[in-house]
Amino acid sequence: MNTLFLVQAAVPLALILWMALASPRSTSGFCIQLAASAASLWAAAWLGIWLVPPWWAPWGFGAGLLAAAWLGLRQRRPFASPWPRTLGAWVVAALFTALGVASAYGIVTAWHSRTPAPLPLVNLVFPLGPGHYLVVNGGSDSSTNAHIETLDGSESRFRHWRGQSYGIDLVQIDGLGLRAKGLQPADPRAYRIYGALVLAPCAGRVVLAVDGLPDMQVPQMDRAHMAGNHVLLRCEQADVLLGHLSPGSVRVRVGDAVAAGVWLGSVGNSGNTGEPHLHVHAQRPGPVGAPLGGDPLPILFNGRFPVRGNRIGSP
Repeated sequence: MNTLFLVQAAVPLALILWMALASPRSTSGFCIQLAASAASLWAAAWLGIWLVPPWWAPWGFGAGLLAAAWLGLRQRRPFASPWPRTLGAWVVAALFTALGVASAYGIVTAWHSRTPAPLPLVNLVFPLGPGHYLVVNGGSDSSTNAHIETLDGSESRFRHWRGQSYGIDLVQIDGLGLRAKGLQPADPRAYRIYGALVLAPCAGRVVLAVDGLPDMQVPQMDRAHMAGNHVLLRCEQADVLLGHLSPGSVRVRVGDAVAAGVWLGSVGNSGNTGEPHLHVHAQRPGPVGAPLGGDPLPILFNGRFPVRGNRIGSP
């Protein structure tokens, strides 16, 4: 995760500095580099997991690229030629063309991920109390939602977890967009979402309630108990799971009838989780022996389809 954070900061800064200090001397080369750099930042904004730097960093990088282009334009005008003159200049233009094409593909993929899969949509009440939250995984494509991988029927190990395929992962952020005290602290209590109240997103009956599993130190994961401490509700539209709760926080038992908004537990870091967050997914009831293996269904929160990078305010 630290490597991902570093790359997300280093690559945009490198593109900005290149444009400002060593932009091409030809008109076409300059335009190609500027367009490819802009497309790359756009793709990163939609595809990246913006925890560190925070969610607003892509806007800052975009402003930085505009400033760098203005500076580069001042240095280069008038351009030496309409086309690159040297082999090295042509190579740079070709590399940026390839970067632009790859970035455009990423943008299109991320755009498609913002449209729910053609399945019945499960509209839920947002399941967390007051605060501001960031969607880390969400959408209909694996480019913005890592859970989609469990749709692969050829992998037998995914069958018991198929229900999570359109799942949503949420973290809480502060006014600066930060989700923790530090880059990746080991103590789960250093994360803003830790201990947040988890509320029933629909009226239903409790069909699973697991508690007592320990919180994991970040970034350790408990792959033997994928959902960690969790509650599975059987609501009118679907079964809905809320996972990775803190030990001792689950307040309901199997068979309990709950109304939407009832306090179910608190966010923790139990199960297969790299850091504290709330996992929510909807599914058809699972088969015997695999309660989380039902057919997955896309989720709406208060009528909105959540996708990676979305920010949600809960009043």
